[in-house]
Amino acid sequence: MHQLTETDIRRQLDPVRVIAALEAAFRDRFDSITLPPRIYVETAQGFSLIMICYDRSGNALGMKLVTVQTTPVRPDERIQATYILFDPTTAHPKLIVPANYLTDLRTAAASALTTKFLAREDVRVLGIFGTGRQARAHLKLLPLVRQFQRVLVCGRDAGRSRAFAQAASTDTDLFIEPADAQTCASESDVICTCTTSATPLFDGNLLRPGTHLNLVGAFQPQNREVDSTAIHRACVVVDTYDGVLSEAGDLLIPLSEGRISRRHVLADLHELVAGEKLVRRDAASITVFKSVGCALEDLVTAELVL
Repeated sequence: MHQLTETDIRRQLDPVRVIAALEAAFRDRFDSITLPPRIYVETAQGFSLIMICYDRSGNALGMKLVTVQTTPVRPDERIQATYILFDPTTAHPKLIVPANYLTDLRTAAASALTTKFLAREDVRVLGIFGTGRQARAHLKLLPLVRQFQRVLVCGRDAGRSRAFAQAASTDTDLFIEPADAQTCASESDVICTCTTSATPLFDGNLLRPGTHLNLVGAFQPQNREVDSTAIHRACVVVDTYDGVLSEAGDLLIPLSEGRISRRHVLADLHELVAGEKLVRRDAASITVFKSVGCALEDLVTAELVL
């Protein structure tokens, strides 16, 4: 059994390989996997999630335990995760790793993969809502699939946005600047929402034709990062139908309002990557990828570590 540290994980996981592995998995392995609904357990500090994936073709079994603190001491400690990769025959653990960075990376990799398939080739401005771990991961991976020239960052307040932009600028050649929500929404070609907000971050009317959005922050029915207008205007892809349509307020709320129907969700990530469904109709289409996290992404990324 291998036991590694977060430092080991950061050193061993190549973002380019993670994106490629997710693409191959959603294209070639999706029909052979079992994804039980994730288990929610309320705790004194918040709640815990258990996510399991079994792949019959690859004879692989993995489980992630996630704790979410309602009021963490530090914002970056809100979500903590551990991953265990098992021998499916004996149930003996083959790998146990702290999975904070693994989760950040696989989430951003799924966004990057969808951006590769849905964003226009001529995009130049990346907008990121949020200043935490997921924001940093998305800033690292999205430029691997599109050639951005400018990054707009919108945090909870101007000070956080400014600090994030200054810190991130030391690690990249991209021009990164803080922005308010209106500017970030209206001037970005690709938008990533990586927040803990329970209410919409901007007016959906601000989105320009042709914009692509990756929505990764909200994963409970009562929470959403974009309003019903943004979803109504968009062609929507989800990581998995069952997960998103039972958990994601970004879609459940406009569905309950009658602003959209179930047919508004055009594809899941498997259908998109396998070329089974057409999502972007033309250069003016607004596209949305709504993710609540898929246990296949964790399994594939943990396999790369092993």
